[in-house]
Amino acid sequence: MAEAPRADTVLLDVDGTLMDTTYHHAIAWHRAFRSCGVDVPIWRVHRAIGMGGDRLVAEVAGDDVEERLGDELRQAWEREYEPLRAEVAPLPHAHDLIARLKDNGFRVALASSGKPDHTRQAVSLLEAEDLLDAVTTAEDAQESKPAPDILEVALREAGGRHAITVGDSPYDVEAAARIGAPCVAVRTGGFGVDELTGAGAVLVVDGPGDLLDADWSALATSRPRG
Repeated sequence: MAEAPRADTVLLDVDGTLMDTTYHHAIAWHRAFRSCGVDVPIWRVHRAIGMGGDRLVAEVAGDDVEERLGDELRQAWEREYEPLRAEVAPLPHAHDLIARLKDNGFRVALASSGKPDHTRQAVSLLEAEDLLDAVTTAEDAQESKPAPDILEVALREAGGRHAITVGDSPYDVEAAARIGAPCVAVRTGGFGVDELTGAGAVLVVDGPGDLLDADWSALATSRPRG
């Protein structure tokens, strides 16, 4: 078997991976569903966090709800999330991870499919403006994860050739595999080790701090699993 090409770029997911926002989004979506008269349990909402809003409604409540209320629900989610934005913060050592990757010679990009103002807030809170080679938002891709569009855009804009990704959900792992990239997973999005490993993650750790001393030279030449 030919040796895997060495990744020159690390593509970082934002929500749930670098920013402690997963449960804020789950609460906002749950409130949005209730405000539109759709009764869904919050655990089911949480299981879909990591998908883009264009996919989440159908995943949680079915195609009929998406057809009838999809745009209204997405607008309601945005309203419900807005007051929660003051509470969000980076996960411990998220900034340090970005800095360490740069020190190791990687190009680093945020492969976010979040709204532009949410992503700008994350970059500011992470104090990463001068460390990033590219930043994407929902406006940069036609389809959200688990489609690979946002990863392809981020890699291209960072000027890289081969990527390794870091994410927090099975959707991140699946999107990475679709571009032939291995995915390192953190548990900070609330998914379990077995779920992330089963999806194909090449390494699963508790949070960004656990990746500071990871063997990135080895990870950079790993292959997607599954």
